[in-house]
Amino acid sequence: NFTNCTTAIPLTFQTNVLTELKKWKLSLIEHHKLQMRQEKEKHTAHVRQLSNEMENLKELLHTYEISIGRKDEVVITNLTQALERQKERIELMRKFTLWRIQHVKAKQEEYANRIADRQFRTALMKKVWAAWRSLSEEKWKEKVARACQLRAEDVCVQLTNDYEAKIAELTATLEQTKAEILRLHSEREQYEDTMKKAFMRGVCALNLEAMTMFQGK
Repeated sequence: NFTNCTTAIPLTFQTNVLTELKKWKLSLIEHHKLQMRQEKEKHTAHVRQLSNEMENLKELLHTYEISIGRKDEVVITNLTQALERQKERIELMRKFTLWRIQHVKAKQEEYANRIADRQFRTALMKKVWAAWRSLSEEKWKEKVARACQLRAEDVCVQLTNDYEAKIAELTATLEQTKAEILRLHSEREQYEDTMKKAFMRGVCALNLEAMTMFQGK
């Protein structure tokens, strides 16, 4: 069928079609080559840019490494100096602590000696006081006993006088009370007699009035 079609188509038309197809094919190839070249150029430019960026980053990294190295050296120097100062401070603190301990021990020894002296003086004073008290205790007891006896006698005399005065006062009060009781008994007897007489008069009057009433009826 294709052979028949090609034989039927004029040769000039076939030639033109083939020519156009070749041109179109060549144009497609050129266009593809151009696109490939453009992509290669873009890729090359991108790679070059990345390379430049990598170089810049390498330089920056190198700069950072140098700076960090310098900083490390400074930090190490500062740490070393700080450690030296700390050692000096610790040494000073150790010396001060030793001095303080010695000072405290001296103070403690001084205080202990002072307490021992005070205890010794106190014990000695107690002994002297006990000896003096044992000597003066008998005389003191005699004086106290005599003073107590005199005081007791005075108190007994005073109490006796007070009790006698109180007894006399109570006796007088008792006599007055007895007289008042006798007077009240006498008044009571008189009052009872008066009441009896009045009662009797009332009874008599009632009897007379009753008799008068009965006689009238």
